[in-house]
Amino acid sequence: MLQAFTMALLVLFNLIEVWHIISLSIIFGIISAFDAPARQSLVIELIDNPDDLGNAIALNSAIFNGARLVGPAIAGITIAAVGEGICFLLNTLSFVAIIIALLRIKIPVKQATIQSTKFKKSFTEGLHYTFQSVPIRTLIMLLAILSLFGFPFIVLLPAYAKEILHGSSDTLGFLMSALGAGALTGAIYMAARKSVLGLGKIISLNTCLLGLAVILASFSEKMQFSLIVFFFGGLSMILSLAAINTMLQTIADEDKRGRVMSFYAMALMGTTPIGNLLAGIIASEIGIPHTLFIGGTITVFSGILFELNRKSLRKYIHPIYIIKGILPQLSDELS
Repeated sequence: MLQAFTMALLVLFNLIEVWHIISLSIIFGIISAFDAPARQSLVIELIDNPDDLGNAIALNSAIFNGARLVGPAIAGITIAAVGEGICFLLNTLSFVAIIIALLRIKIPVKQATIQSTKFKKSFTEGLHYTFQSVPIRTLIMLLAILSLFGFPFIVLLPAYAKEILHGSSDTLGFLMSALGAGALTGAIYMAARKSVLGLGKIISLNTCLLGLAVILASFSEKMQFSLIVFFFGGLSMILSLAAINTMLQTIADEDKRGRVMSFYAMALMGTTPIGNLLAGIIASEIGIPHTLFIGGTITVFSGILFELNRKSLRKYIHPIYIIKGILPQLSDELS
């Protein structure tokens, strides 16, 4: 909230400079490194009925990731109506509702287990657990690939709207709205799911669909077609992200979940800026369409590779669900 307020003041008083944005971005990254794993892990503590666990995780993930696409669409409309400064000020005020919601959360006090484990040992344990677990390692690596090559198409949208579709800020607003509409649709679908069955299929299918949408966008020069493509891009992006998040939180041991979600946040939010930088550099050299085509192709192949390995992951995931008693009777369609 203080960050948003600082940005609002800098913009409203016309004091904003590039180094301000870079500094605030670094601070935001540090905040997110603590906030994201804690926020993701907290969901488990809020659920009384184990049968609701899968639905709650999916809902949280869908909202968390869907807001990343819906938010910019709302911001674009707000900026067009009242300007950047007021947009940042409204963003500041929105945190009041979040803080009130957090203060109203009441969790039964549990007997804390005091651990004298040093940071280095704790980190090493989390690292070994995350990457020695075949399904967790596979999901984290897939997410990192998506963040590097699949998701950076978003950062190219302003240039795409101007140079490929020959539009203006309104064109960008429509494209972001299409992404947001797809994300919202995906969020609603994931929130309605009450079972972890079929998440593996959702991941592989929507990873391929995301890559295909990015590839088709690289060939598009028509606004209407691009809107349809980016709708499915937003839809598939949220479905794949929410499914990965749900599977990770469900199969992770309770005492390791926070550390696993730290790697999840690292793969998602820590890798995306690198992917954005690479996309920008490549686009400046070979053009936006070719950059989108390359990113989309890599995404499709990663989805195909995950599908080829999906059945082999079942032997690792199946026993975990049985031990946790989430789904006592499992079919062969677990993942």
